[in-house]
Amino acid sequence: MGAYILRRLLLVVPTLFGIMLINFALTQFVPGGPIEQIIAEINGAGDVTDRITGGAGGDLGSEGGGDVEYQGARGLPPDFIAELEEQFGLDKPPVERFLLMMWNYLQFDFGESFQRSISVVDLVLEKMPVSITLGLWSTLIAYMISIPLGIRKAVKDGSRFDTWTSGVIIVAYAIPGFLFAVLLLVLFAGGSYFQIFPARGLTSPNFDELSAVGKVLDYLHHITLPVIASTIASFATLTLLTKNSFLDEIRKQYVMTARAKGLNERQVLYGHVFRNAMLIIIAGFPGLFISVFFGSSLIIETIFSLDGLGLLGFQAAVGRDYPVVFGTLYFFGLVGLLVGILSDLMYVFVDPRIDFESRNT
Repeated sequence: MGAYILRRLLLVVPTLFGIMLINFALTQFVPGGPIEQIIAEINGAGDVTDRITGGAGGDLGSEGGGDVEYQGARGLPPDFIAELEEQFGLDKPPVERFLLMMWNYLQFDFGESFQRSISVVDLVLEKMPVSITLGLWSTLIAYMISIPLGIRKAVKDGSRFDTWTSGVIIVAYAIPGFLFAVLLLVLFAGGSYFQIFPARGLTSPNFDELSAVGKVLDYLHHITLPVIASTIASFATLTLLTKNSFLDEIRKQYVMTARAKGLNERQVLYGHVFRNAMLIIIAGFPGLFISVFFGSSLIIETIFSLDGLGLLGFQAAVGRDYPVVFGTLYFFGLVGLLVGILSDLMYVFVDPRIDFESRNT
């Protein structure tokens, strides 16, 4: 197993390098880079030179694309444009910028945001609690509901219970997350009907004045609707996955043998089927968490006015804040690759009979 893990870890480096290279190359062809953004602000909103010269540090601009000619730069001194390019690191050739960026990232030096003049790490840490809250709670609730429901559907396969729950699951899966979030706001957050839950934020304005119990209740009160909206799609998928996994195992020969030995259905289900059927489900927990963590955060955060990583990434992409874009891409790309290895280890933990060592992968 050690050799397999070592091979997977070694593959992380070229994979991550390829991800960063492709995205870096694409930014070279995207119009409206950070220099053009600043020129547009100067031409349209007055002098922002003070903000710019007090902004990002020297080697932060090793990320992103550099424009050779800037639309709208007529009338601005060439020295000023050259100063901006040097400040953002865009005066260097693309290859040099990319290699410098990757060298900094290998040392986990992500530089500073062009727009906010603070460390990318500090910015991510500031926004991360919101996204972790949505991802972790949504994943846990999805597992708590989907596993018992999926097992029940497998046991009652073809029954009336299986039919109507499948209908509910299909409808839940078909509803877009953002539409369901808006529906929750309209129904339960003072939109048109009931004012039961708050419409925005993770805490109340007087959160610091509340007792410990009051803070927990206030927190749960605020996250209820966002978590429900985030859970709806993953809940449907996981339920059907659980059902199909149990059905596959129930139809195998060892189950018939166990029944022939006189074991009752409960003993067969939880003594023999459960461990094998839960293999793919338990091992998929890290991947599901990451998918929920990244997948629906932008829309949910926007609708419920939650300032998390999804909203941060969107604003950085629109504003061409390349240190934030590439810094978060590198970090979460690395996390995603490591989670893939963790999922394999989970398979072995759940079922020691699995031996990745003997595979040529």
